Amino acid sequence: MPDTVVVALITGACAVLAQLIVARMNNQKLFAELQKQSELSDVKLAGKLEAFTQVTDTKIEELTREVRQHNNFAQRMPVLEEKISQLEHKVQ
Repeated sequence: MPDTVVVALITGACAVLAQLIVARMNNQKLFAELQKQSELSDVKLAGKLEAFTQVTDTKIEELTREVRQHNNFAQRMPVLEEKISQLEHKVQ
């Protein structure tokens, strides 16, 4: 084989090898960047989830308080009705 063909093959092989190395490095860099962004997103989502959980807990506590007030009223109502009935009998 002529020397020029051998030199061309070696040069071509080196160029392909260099492109493979550059592509691999770029892929690793991109993967690391995407993973960093993913971790940041996870942290943000965890913060939002915590905020939503706190809001939900607050709403549940408020509803529980209102239900207890209603239940207390419902228990006292028959007693009041009985007293009203007794007062009606006394007035008549």
